[in-house]
Amino acid sequence: MAERGVDGSAHRRAAGPAGRVLRDRNARLYLSGVLVSGFGTTGMWLVAGVWVKSLTGSDGLAALTAFAMWAPVLAGPLLGGQADRTRRGPLLVRVNLAMAAVLPVLLLVDSAGRVWLLFAVLFVYGAAGTVLDAAEAALLPGAVGKEVLGDLNGLRMTVTEGVKLIAPLTGAALFARFGGAPVVLLDALTFALAPSRCCGCGRSRRPGGRGPGRRPEAGRGCAACGGRPGCGRCWWPGRSPWGWPG
Repeated sequence: MAERGVDGSAHRRAAGPAGRVLRDRNARLYLSGVLVSGFGTTGMWLVAGVWVKSLTGSDGLAALTAFAMWAPVLAGPLLGGQADRTRRGPLLVRVNLAMAAVLPVLLLVDSAGRVWLLFAVLFVYGAAGTVLDAAEAALLPGAVGKEVLGDLNGLRMTVTEGVKLIAPLTGAALFARFGGAPVVLLDALTFALAPSRCCGCGRSRRPGGRGPGRRPEAGRGCAACGGRPGCGRCWWPGRSPWGWPG
């Protein structure tokens, strides 16, 4: 029995962090979602600028696509606060399905006169990404065990950075060969597939209610942070939504 226990311990050590994470069902589902959604998002991030450049010939407008995606991040504290006041699981499902429905609007962008549609959708994209990041950050600790959470975050970063090496090239190749439609549909598909991962990851604790004291407490917290140098860095995201390069 002692030898069997020693062998089991040695096997677990040999499996390493990746093995511990992959044995957890919710962790596997989460990582698969990171891979799929990151692939669609990173591909779209690059193609948006190329698309605008090809239609308008303007480098300035092409650069503004990144601004349209980033601008909603400035409202991160507000959007995150709204996410805290709702059930995170249903929120993730609704936002993902909404984006799957919104993205096909980009199929109408076929001339410089309709480029505004692309910017509008990118702005909504950035807002949705900010909400999803906040909801997932709150939901994840309740969906996986504490013993794998640190290793899971490490693997998530590995997957995110790995996708950045492949997805932009794939998106650019699809755009060069077929135009923007395949990239749009691929990204919409990744959003449509995400709810199955959200539903499979178990349930987290319901957040606190919308009591009358929540908003004043948030106001006092913001006021306290405003008086401390460097405190503002606590909420400013270290990356753009869904791991976009920043």
